[in-house]
Amino acid sequence: MAPDGPVITGTPTTIQSLLSKHLPKDFNHPLDPLTPNEIPAITLAFRHYIAAKTEIKAIKFITCSLLPAPKRAVLAHLGIPLTPGGKLEEPIPIVRKAEVDFIDVVNGRSYNAILSWSDQAWNVDILTLLPKEAHSQISPEELAVCEVVVRNDPKVQALAKQVGILPEQIFCDGWSIGYDERFPQSRRVQQALMFARFSQHDNLYAHPMDFIPIVDVHKEECLHIDFPPHYVRTPEGVIKLSADSTTPPSINADALGASGRERIPPPRRAWDFLPDLMADTEEGGYTPRTDVKPLHVVQPEGVSFKIDGHVLEWQNWKMHVAFSHREGIALSTITYNDHGVVRPIMYRLSLAEMVVPYGAPEHPHPRKFAFDSGEYGMGTMANELSLGCDCLGQMHYMPGSYVANDGSAVVIKNAICIHEEDAGVLWKHSDYRPGGRSHTVRRRRLVISMVCTLANYEYIWNFFFFQDASIEFEIRLTGALQTYVASNGEPSPHGTLVAPNINAHYHQHMFSIRVDPMIDGLNNTLIESDIMPLPDEPTKSAANFAGNGFVSVDKVIEKEAGRAYDYTKERRWRIVNSAKKHYSSGRDVGYTLGVKGGATPMMVRDDGWAAVRAAFLKNTVWVCRDIEGEGGKWGSERMWPSGKYVPQTRDEPKDSIGEWVKGELPVVDEDILVYLTVGTTHTPRPEDWPVMPVEQLSVSFKPTSFFKSNPSMDVPGTRDPLSTPAFRSSTPSNSNGTWGCSCQ
Repeated sequence: MAPDGPVITGTPTTIQSLLSKHLPKDFNHPLDPLTPNEIPAITLAFRHYIAAKTEIKAIKFITCSLLPAPKRAVLAHLGIPLTPGGKLEEPIPIVRKAEVDFIDVVNGRSYNAILSWSDQAWNVDILTLLPKEAHSQISPEELAVCEVVVRNDPKVQALAKQVGILPEQIFCDGWSIGYDERFPQSRRVQQALMFARFSQHDNLYAHPMDFIPIVDVHKEECLHIDFPPHYVRTPEGVIKLSADSTTPPSINADALGASGRERIPPPRRAWDFLPDLMADTEEGGYTPRTDVKPLHVVQPEGVSFKIDGHVLEWQNWKMHVAFSHREGIALSTITYNDHGVVRPIMYRLSLAEMVVPYGAPEHPHPRKFAFDSGEYGMGTMANELSLGCDCLGQMHYMPGSYVANDGSAVVIKNAICIHEEDAGVLWKHSDYRPGGRSHTVRRRRLVISMVCTLANYEYIWNFFFFQDASIEFEIRLTGALQTYVASNGEPSPHGTLVAPNINAHYHQHMFSIRVDPMIDGLNNTLIESDIMPLPDEPTKSAANFAGNGFVSVDKVIEKEAGRAYDYTKERRWRIVNSAKKHYSSGRDVGYTLGVKGGATPMMVRDDGWAAVRAAFLKNTVWVCRDIEGEGGKWGSERMWPSGKYVPQTRDEPKDSIGEWVKGELPVVDEDILVYLTVGTTHTPRPEDWPVMPVEQLSVSFKPTSFFKSNPSMDVPGTRDPLSTPAFRSSTPSNSNGTWGCSCQ
């Protein structure tokens, strides 16, 4: 986004005496995230710069994160060639850089700054004033402020009192405003989704309230209160909206009058999820199941992976694992040791964006389409994971840290969990003939995971690495449904009444996964493959007499573009390196992208608010050139598919995927980026209430003509000595290993 104020550069500010105890140590890896010591050192240096060089009086920090070094410099530092078998580039000095977003407390304007470590101090290189309509991410502290403002507002208290709710029972989830032209884009605005809570840990989503305040969190002021209309069923059986239109009423209109309905008190029945509360509030009491026997994950000789700082090695895999303020988990410099040859596969793999558009068209519900990554930052929402609960077995935890509004570091001790899991059978074959032998090899996977709470929802992010050199990114969704109050007997055309007077609207969870490939080097190409019946050869023809022939037809994507998933053609994509061929198939070495487990069409219209702001929704796969920043900015300029500054955007940002591909740059044998759009459409069930069982979707990355043959043939078979028959009567006659079955 171009600045509309001055770009300030100048002589670096040195404050050695203040920062000497926070000097960065030599990094193990150039992509190591900023440490809890570096963050306050950076913010302190920046405060001194602001005081000495600008007229800004007070600031509030929003982000402070590593600005990655150029890709080629990182690969040279790590000894990874750019081409198959190519010579290593000469290493160049890597300067540690940080990027900071902050707000001028006096005028509310957002700024971006770049700092670098040199001469034993953090120095400000660039300071940029962002346009008035641009807003940096919403911090966790600002979300908390929204609830405080709402609870203390006299208008809110009066409205709550009208439906029997006391001030101390008022709660809300602060959400980005989404899109609302009635409020100046220059104001830092949130919408407050309202709930009542009748005891300390009561499930507040069971008590939705019937109005939605709008809050300026910067000025800590309640600006307006909206009342959604409701649906009624006419005597003729027609479902009708209580308001004249789904259009937002004027800001000066009587909001309740415009909704065309009466006030609705929140439902009072408790729907708790904590066992001790359920014992008191469940009808008939609460009794947990008593037939669940312990199940343990045991590794008597310890784990099979190694950790050196942020560098992880396991079963031929090697990669860098980092906590990211915005992405949550960022995996980088992923390589595979192919019988002594280290082969690069991906430079970076992460969640780049997500959006959750809700399907109720009546105002103000269309504003509910949170960009949970771009608007809040996935890392800031990470849970501190619990041993033996969130992950089982023997695990290694990595911490995460991000900046607080005051410039200090917020540390999440157990933000990322790394462990191994049994994952069923890897491969097996049996010779069915008399006396034939069989062999079974069990599959193990490495799991790198994080759990994030975004208001009502929990997202579980699992990166799986397998022994056959495949990768899977699995997303699991759980938590509480986002609810709204329904009147007695109200129909629900855009949702499900999961409990009396509790309406859960239809919605989608849509994710953009950023793939920065380096398949045997940086020069890669995207291939689209369609599976189809043998074209122009009908049944009984000379070429297709039985009518069973089908082929796979490849198409090289030559220019930047978005591509749709075609269910009728089993469409798939693979990323290849044309400089290296498979010895037998003759094909370019590559990795196939499996999106079938998550490809989901968007339900919003192409010109709807959500689709305009989140252009990535319009295609399942996007490919574009990677363009790195120049000068002091470094890093890729094409990181975020919905733009760098997402809150309160109204048009498609210029720095977003839909705009990037308009350049139609060539993408054959180039340093490319691939963005995958996957998701799920959630039509809530009563069985999703009061807490939803996990729903999952996944994307896979499988080697295709990349290895000579099955790369997991060297995985040893094992017979677990702790595996026993469940019951005496079920002891098999082959318990001594007959039937010719071999596991080791």
